[in-house]
Amino acid sequence: MRFALLGSGSEGNALVVQAGVTRVLMDCGFGLSETVMRLARLGLSPEDIDGIIVTHEHGDHIGGVARLARRCDIPVWLTHGTRLAHDAAFNGVTRLTEISPQHAFAIGDLRIQPYAVPHDAAEPVQYTFGDGARRLGVLTDTGCITPHIEATLNGCDALVLECNHDAAMLAAGDYPWSLKQRVGGRFGHLNNQEAAALLECLDCSRLQHIIAAHLSRKNNTPELAVAALSAALNCEASWVTVATQEEGVGWREIV
Repeated sequence: MRFALLGSGSEGNALVVQAGVTRVLMDCGFGLSETVMRLARLGLSPEDIDGIIVTHEHGDHIGGVARLARRCDIPVWLTHGTRLAHDAAFNGVTRLTEISPQHAFAIGDLRIQPYAVPHDAAEPVQYTFGDGARRLGVLTDTGCITPHIEATLNGCDALVLECNHDAAMLAAGDYPWSLKQRVGGRFGHLNNQEAAALLECLDCSRLQHIIAAHLSRKNNTPELAVAALSAALNCEASWVTVATQEEGVGWREIV
């Protein structure tokens, strides 16, 4: 089992997971040509993708999904609320499946578990991916941690974890007060210390990879995110990888 990020941040997000011969794309916030280019960096083409699963309807996550699905006839899975919030964009997408945040489903060799998160969207979810032996947990675009999130991510072999902002940088920055309230609120985004606190609550004994994701350009730095996560894990800073907007993260094997 392996995974990679095409890019991560407010300008576009996408993650690909592979188990056996199955490859699934989580979100696609990039235009078609940009997505093709970023997949090619990983040795993939759109025709290699067996399905697209969607977390929520914000443009940096869903903006390129419908066009990619129509162009390459790729099936799409999303919640009912996300579909309603973005329904017109999916005209012409012939294979569209609504999912429940409570029920796991399979795409080929991958078992996928959606789970609800607090975020300012219609029916947002995040996902874990498993192949029967290993499990990848992904958590971005959540304003706070819930007991359900902790239980879902406990014992993962790899984690992609939001470190959107540093609380002090956000407070001192030039965002309007209303935007600061949204980003830092219970339905906004996780800051570095909140992400670190989650790690401290989890069983990380199986953890092989930790990726800091969805960093703000204005309100965070890679160094601050890495310092927070490495302190929580009591590991070397070099063990924490930061996903960038431009490059994402290359393939990571879960063994």
